[in-house]
Amino acid sequence: MKQFQVPVFYRSSLISAIKSKRKAADKLKKDFSPTLLDLGSLKIYLARHFGFCYGVENAIEIAYRCVDENPGKRIFLLSEMIHNPQVNENLQSHGIRFLQDSFGKTLIPFEALTADDVVIIPAFGTTVAIEEKLSSMGISPHRYNTTCPFVEKVWNRGEQLAAKGYSLIIHGKPKHEETRATFSRAAQHAPSVIVNDMAEAVVLGEFITGQQPATLFKEVFAGKYSQGFEVEKHLRYMGVINQTTQLATDTQAIADYLKKLVESHFGETDAEGKKRFADTRDTLCYATNDNQTAVREMLQTQADLAIVVGGYNSSNTSHLVELCEYYLPTYYIKGPESIDADSIVHFDWRNKQELTTASWLPTGQPLSILLTSGASCPDALVEEVMEKLIGLVPQAAALSSVEAQFS
Repeated sequence: MKQFQVPVFYRSSLISAIKSKRKAADKLKKDFSPTLLDLGSLKIYLARHFGFCYGVENAIEIAYRCVDENPGKRIFLLSEMIHNPQVNENLQSHGIRFLQDSFGKTLIPFEALTADDVVIIPAFGTTVAIEEKLSSMGISPHRYNTTCPFVEKVWNRGEQLAAKGYSLIIHGKPKHEETRATFSRAAQHAPSVIVNDMAEAVVLGEFITGQQPATLFKEVFAGKYSQGFEVEKHLRYMGVINQTTQLATDTQAIADYLKKLVESHFGETDAEGKKRFADTRDTLCYATNDNQTAVREMLQTQADLAIVVGGYNSSNTSHLVELCEYYLPTYYIKGPESIDADSIVHFDWRNKQELTTASWLPTGQPLSILLTSGASCPDALVEEVMEKLIGLVPQAAALSSVEAQFS
């Protein structure tokens, strides 16, 4: 796999060594067990896979190259390049400004741009309409396009399904940048509708079977369907594609549910032998799959608590938290500044609020902690969290005491 030029301050020499050793010993990625850092009174279990994925490293490399190649020019990002506050703040410190927030709200009007300006497309991609708008202003949307290749893979798969006459069901958060971009591409080629979760998939199923009248569809799925969508016509043949950072098991469950329902209601194939439901298993992102599988395996380990590090608006990070919190106390934090001996500042992803919890650190020893991070979180931040934990646990050994194991 390609090696990217990512600024060294995002790296951790220890974590890089751990990942390299695990990769060398497990080239086929069959071992998802965590890595134990035995620090005496503190035991940290690192997930097998975590941190920057291929798409994030690709985006960071392009963004910093853009800065280097355009001295003196105004440089803009359509929105946050990835969902990590430290990375976005560092880009802003290099003079890059955001045109929109993560929900598409205007921060700097497009009318303020000129043909001499540079615009970077974020890793989530963007809509066809925005690309066309930039092009009409003389600004290339392709020169510094950091769209994740695995997001583009979903777009391409959607286009292939559309060519075969399938409508597209997009499993994603409707307001998320990636979902908006994917919906824009899908709607160009096929009747498309967004479902946020299984509950919405069930409601969609009720329209398929006629349990809900077609006249209510536009009200129930307002803002989530393509122009000209007709329930009776466009829900007979379908395939599911997804926002790549969703829970892979959720996407598959939605696809399995709709497949069974469509085939039961209309028949597995039509009179010409065409399948009612297209196989779309290949749109699931490898990094999302690996990180989630690694967390599931890590959860087989007895521990006192779990810590997940990442930006609060990171979809893939919130799903790692979701997996962990079913089994043990879990804290979703921004970084080392979130924790001290008396309290921890963490995020409630369900209710979208930051909380402070006192007396969070168990006093028994040895203390065992599961640790992972989202795909947009720098490894350096994870190492800083480990260093902070060591300082909070009496008699915990230094990280340097385990470095030799991974050299």
